[in-house]
Amino acid sequence: MTVESLPRLMQSTAPLREKIISALRSAIETGELAAGARLGERDLCEQLSISRTSFREAIRELVAEGVITQRGRDGLVVAEVTLAEARAAYSLRAVIQALIVDQFIERASEDALALLESATKRLMQAYRLGDVKAILLAKRGFYAELCAGADNAMAQDMIERLCLRVSGLRSRALGRRERNALSIEEIGRIVSAISRRDREAAKQAVADHIDSVARWALSMATPEPDDGRLIVGQGGEGAAGMTATA
Repeated sequence: MTVESLPRLMQSTAPLREKIISALRSAIETGELAAGARLGERDLCEQLSISRTSFREAIRELVAEGVITQRGRDGLVVAEVTLAEARAAYSLRAVIQALIVDQFIERASEDALALLESATKRLMQAYRLGDVKAILLAKRGFYAELCAGADNAMAQDMIERLCLRVSGLRSRALGRRERNALSIEEIGRIVSAISRRDREAAKQAVADHIDSVARWALSMATPEPDDGRLIVGQGGEGAAGMTATA
């Protein structure tokens, strides 16, 4: 497995293991490392300019999170998701995000609201540009401000893990102009309700947004009849610069 956009990491000032995990998560999140893709240890170590020991330490954490798994003779692969698992991930997101907006409205200061509104503007701009990496970065910023105002850092970690589990579906949906236009409208409704401190309207807007996102994402894949694994079509955003055996 080779991903051309992965940077060398030896000169990083942050702990190397965290940088490796971040680089691999980012590649999985954007679809550059697709679900089912085999991870070639030697190639990735050369790509990142790291030792195999460092690589294996980082991989252990991603395996524990269920993002990477061992698959027979193929060795380590990016974990695939079944239809039931994908639906469960979106259902959990709906519950967690409804809780966060409720807590934000209850706990957040006006300054926190201003920061959320600024993060929302950056997210809307990223959606309009249509760049998947920019959208994902802006969405992390949006959720960071939302969870900070809600005083619930644990929720942000849970959302990021759930999103990562369905990243193959999510990254392709984000590359669609129609989906991005809907997200602008839906997130706008969420933030408008939060700004009015209207808890019921905000929670309903979250439910509508996650339902819409889930329907779009699941439409991008076809379940395998034998075990329900979701197979996403090849090509499209995030595939450039990658050769894979899946």
